[in-house]
Amino acid sequence: RVLAQVSCELVPPKPNRPTEGILFFNLELSPMAAPGFEPGRQSELLVKLNRLIERCLRNSKCIDTESLCVVAGEKVWQIRLDLHLLNHDGNIIDAASIAGIVALCHFRRPDVSVQGEEVTVYTPEERDPVPLSIHHMPICVSFAFFQQGTYLLVDPSEREECVMDGLLVIAMNKHREICTIQSSGGIMLVKDQVLRCSKITAVKVAEITELIQKALENDQKVRKEGGKFGFAESIPNQKITAFKMESAAVDTNNVEEQAEEIITKADPPSEVFAKPILHTPGTAQIGEGIENSWGDLEESEREEAAEEEGESEATAFECQKMETEDTSTMREIKKDEPIVLSDSEEEEVVILEPQELPRKTRTQTNSKQETTSKKAFNKRRKKKRAA
Repeated sequence: RVLAQVSCELVPPKPNRPTEGILFFNLELSPMAAPGFEPGRQSELLVKLNRLIERCLRNSKCIDTESLCVVAGEKVWQIRLDLHLLNHDGNIIDAASIAGIVALCHFRRPDVSVQGEEVTVYTPEERDPVPLSIHHMPICVSFAFFQQGTYLLVDPSEREECVMDGLLVIAMNKHREICTIQSSGGIMLVKDQVLRCSKITAVKVAEITELIQKALENDQKVRKEGGKFGFAESIPNQKITAFKMESAAVDTNNVEEQAEEIITKADPPSEVFAKPILHTPGTAQIGEGIENSWGDLEESEREEAAEEEGESEATAFECQKMETEDTSTMREIKKDEPIVLSDSEEEEVVILEPQELPRKTRTQTNSKQETTSKKAFNKRRKKKRAA
């Protein structure tokens, strides 16, 4: 299901076509139609459908754009066609093309008068709106091919589109004039297949065009009589807000008997027996007859606890050793000092004086360096004298 809406606006024309109106087409695929569609995203399918609609309605010259000119080079009518997909069940392009051409045929623009440089736009109460000048009604018909063109299907559904090999779309009017043709899916078609599809399209287009003309005539007749039309007639019958599907009769009397027969005929599941391991002479299995001790949590916990106890004992022993060394050094320092007995709670202060190193080593090294330097100097002098 596709909802079509047409609007108009006075705008300046294009510089290269100052005496022609402007046509704008927009198709929207909303998540309401199918959960796979994302709002505000230009998908490949959306771009493909928009281009095909423009080729079908604009390039076929079905609307007289020169009749939309109000003042040449200054003001023209811009006709905007918005198509909203309500329910996606396959074959979007056919539904969109039918909805678009019917909406354009049903649309009426306000009447306009030009006096000098003044342009006056009249309301529907002042003057009757003017319909668009439409030359013909192009309608798209889709064909799905299966098994490399062996089977042909008209008006494929969504599930059929998912498994088809190729798609052929033909836009034609009731005069059997082909407006556009497009093939997708990478399938190679023979000339006879295309001619066969064009003949089927001519029959389908003639039937659809007749239905459209009857619907437009009935709507115009009801409007003149003052009866219900448009949404007022569609909402009570749930034609817009609900998807109607014909009920199908299903016989459920013998369902239980058939289910029991299927269960009894089904083979019972075969039991699975483990194959015995037969050792050939001269072979053995590693670890055969020994209990597996891997993953024993109790033993691993005991080993970890023993390691922790050993580490704690070692650290305690080292601390005691350090304390004994400190006490021995303090005792050695205090041997020569007199012991003073007093009741004062003041802390004792011990001053350690640095020991002086012997200076013999430094003097010996200096004397050795001086003697070696003197010997080298004397050798150089002797060499110079000999030379």
